[in-house]
Amino acid sequence: MSSMRKYIAEFVGTMFLVLLACGSAVLAGPSIGGLGIGLCFGLVLICLCYSIGNISGCHVNPAVSFAVWIKGGLSGRDFCGYVIAQLLGAALGACFLFWLSGLGLEGIYNFGGITDYDGMVNTIAANVLQPGATPGMAIAAEVLLTFFFVFVVLAATDPKSGFGKFSGLAIGIALGLVNIVGIPVDNCSVNPARSFGPALFSPEAWGDFWIMAVGPLCGAGLAVAVWLIIAEARKSRKS
Repeated sequence: MSSMRKYIAEFVGTMFLVLLACGSAVLAGPSIGGLGIGLCFGLVLICLCYSIGNISGCHVNPAVSFAVWIKGGLSGRDFCGYVIAQLLGAALGACFLFWLSGLGLEGIYNFGGITDYDGMVNTIAANVLQPGATPGMAIAAEVLLTFFFVFVVLAATDPKSGFGKFSGLAIGIALGLVNIVGIPVDNCSVNPARSFGPALFSPEAWGDFWIMAVGPLCGAGLAVAVWLIIAEARKSRKS
């Protein structure tokens, strides 16, 4: 399968992740709250897993691609291609969302948001620290939540795990769970591309963007390290 087909799949998948999942926060946040938004993130990813999983693996997340690359499942060239496609897809998804939400230029420059809900600050579902959250809390949340998410991804996609056709379901549920926990802290990233797209339309988000980039990558790296230890122990037990 050509690399370009994989890149296109990642581009389209990440675009819809931002448009639909972040869109649930922007357009329906006041009515569904954090629990509903987390559920939407999970459901969108489940749909994408079964749509493009057999084409690109459905990473739609630089942290996942980073983990797969470290693990040896992705070449350096494809890793770069995946990340570029994901960032561009997220940017386009945020552009569509911005248009659909009707924020307009005044909304951007006033950081106008749609509505505050559950005490959370929201612009266009950008990742910003929520009231009471500190950078230390946010970086810890991003590392730990991404660790859990990527660990589930690695386990669910391992041929020896027995997940089979249910792998996409497990991965989507994991993303939903981490969003439910992480939204009150920083709107939950665990995905640098998901943070990048909305940040293009939310200037205030750039001050916290480093957290959304460094935290998920560190969490993904830790998840790979722990998974490899577990996989090695499993191999030793069988031998």
